[in-house]
Amino acid sequence: NSVYHWHRVAPPPPKKFGNPGDRLRKKKWDLDQLPKFEKNFYSEHPEVHHMSQYDVEEYRRKKEITVRGSGYPKPITNFHQAQFPQYVMDVLLQQNFKEPTAIQAQGFPLALSGRDMVGIAQTGSGKTLAYLLPAIVHINHQPYLERGDGPICLVLAPTRELAQQVQQVAYDYGKSSRIKSTCVYGGAPKGPQIRDLERGVEICIATPGRLIDFLEVGKTNLRRCTYLVLDEADRMLDMGFEPQIRKILDQIRPDRQTLMWSATWPKEVRQLAEDFLHDYVQINIGALELSANHNILQIVDVCMENEKDLKLIQLMEEIMAEKENKTIIFVETKKRCDELTGRMRRDGWPAMCIHGDKSQPERDWVLSGKAFKLHILLKKAITIWPACFHYVAPCISRVSQWKSSNFDCY
Repeated sequence: NSVYHWHRVAPPPPKKFGNPGDRLRKKKWDLDQLPKFEKNFYSEHPEVHHMSQYDVEEYRRKKEITVRGSGYPKPITNFHQAQFPQYVMDVLLQQNFKEPTAIQAQGFPLALSGRDMVGIAQTGSGKTLAYLLPAIVHINHQPYLERGDGPICLVLAPTRELAQQVQQVAYDYGKSSRIKSTCVYGGAPKGPQIRDLERGVEICIATPGRLIDFLEVGKTNLRRCTYLVLDEADRMLDMGFEPQIRKILDQIRPDRQTLMWSATWPKEVRQLAEDFLHDYVQINIGALELSANHNILQIVDVCMENEKDLKLIQLMEEIMAEKENKTIIFVETKKRCDELTGRMRRDGWPAMCIHGDKSQPERDWVLSGKAFKLHILLKKAITIWPACFHYVAPCISRVSQWKSSNFDCY
């Protein structure tokens, strides 16, 4: 005899798309059918025109500027030579900037001339203004946004913090010409971000994951995007965003202007540039080979794993003996970040931590001026843009495998 046991089987769960952007289809562009747009707004200033080739090469040598490519313009040596509109110059004057940084001196004329470009320079070298000021000029030469239009300028950034900082700069320089901008990133409510996009913004600063979400459900589109910026491209690839970046770039018309910015030039970034930039010019500031920042004293202490905690406490006692010192401690994992913070606080150290699992309000509070009264910040190494901490002196990295370029403090 056979006995049969019947069990009710739950229906299979609805099929989910495995990877972000799976619902996005690569667009087939017919350039003849697309509306024409202007992207070359550069007119060489007479002072720049009269610079001899010797003067140009001497300026580049002094500023450690190396340029690769063809047909690129001369660098400018003063802001007025870029011939920005007065509303941009007024904000520059309010900021008391004396002269352009090296990346701006060569980057402004290149970006204004509509060329695709790659800018390689250290974090904190002025790259944000180098692409945002030409973006404002570009936007003001395009037709006004209509209902349902997406942004004209898209800036892709690796982290929420960098995206927020770029958006603040975009607001400061764009408000005089009524350019609207928004910041799109994960870890925050989608509603306000969607409302900004639906009302229409000329500049959208986004992290790849959240932007993919909005593109997939049709909350925005990139049909009007003609000025694309990849900021901290090396960091985005380190964080595994390459598939999302490629999906996003497939949604943008191929005759756009693309500007890629990076602190390093690994083969992955080079490949991305080769795939998506056309006849681009590369600007390097400083040494062409990757090296640690020589303005920073870097001390490497090779020790056993079980010696780290004692050495950290000894080091912290030395550092905190000096008044007003603030310290960042980098760790490898989120779990270790929480554990070390808890232990330090129990021992009386004024410490807080930040990593990707923290809520946006928590992260904002820790990064605010109030939190920095606590003096010690622990963080997972790849979570945040280093330029947030330009006023922090000591920087400690607790890692098993040391790579100096990953832990420069700027």
